Amino acid sequence: MTKTAGTLRAGVPRRVGRPSLMTLVILLVVGGLLAHGWTQGVAVRPDSLISGVLRLGEFGDDAIPPDVSRLAPILKSLLVTVEMALLGTFIGVVLSLPVAVFAARNTTPHWSFYAVSRAVVTVSRTIPDLVWGLIFVIAVGLGPEAGVLAIAVDVMGFCGRFFAESIEDIEPGRIEGLRAVGASRFGILVGGVFPACLPSFVTTSMFALESSARSSVVLGLVGAGGIGIELATSMTLLRYDEAATIILSILVVVVAFERVSAAIRRRVLGGVEV
Repeated sequence: MTKTAGTLRAGVPRRVGRPSLMTLVILLVVGGLLAHGWTQGVAVRPDSLISGVLRLGEFGDDAIPPDVSRLAPILKSLLVTVEMALLGTFIGVVLSLPVAVFAARNTTPHWSFYAVSRAVVTVSRTIPDLVWGLIFVIAVGLGPEAGVLAIAVDVMGFCGRFFAESIEDIEPGRIEGLRAVGASRFGILVGGVFPACLPSFVTTSMFALESSARSSVVLGLVGAGGIGIELATSMTLLRYDEAATIILSILVVVVAFERVSAAIRRRVLGGVEV
């Protein structure tokens, strides 16, 4: 009886394992940051919430009804923002394809290409797009060109990582079969790798496009062109009714991007809701 009970106890998995030293260190660091943030005034305070709600009420009074007297230049700037998002995403996706091929273990021609490509992906994804915008404003000057380049680099890092992971998930037999019949490296990519990964590539690109639509607005705030400049000017000059028109225009564009992207992903995935 005792042996049976001991066997049952031994067969029951532990619900909570003993945390490792690294886990304890991480928990202590996170807890310390939370405590420091709360005591140093980083946390949201009830009094600031109350005063903030009152100020938001004043903003709403000034913003409603929206001012459409400058609708034409606003729509022109909005068109620039849309073009920035589309062009930046297109360039980023195109650049991410060779980067992903070199960054995937099963398609990279040499370990040095793998290491460099992974480093490029890491740097592109680690630095925020707003910082890329500032860098390219310094490099090429104010205007949409800096925004396009910033979005392209950000998309290259985002898509490059997920494209590479999609390539690495391919069944090894697909690539080995093409090599066995004498296919070249380019033929393996075009005839085996890219067709197998196409649904994943499309869905990832659509997610990148949605993100770019939002990023293109923020990039305008640092001088990278588009509707962000109009919004920053209206807010600085306290023209809240004009700012409301700009915000509503941005909302319509972002929602349109998301709906089109969702429809394309749904079609690619065969009607699966995404």
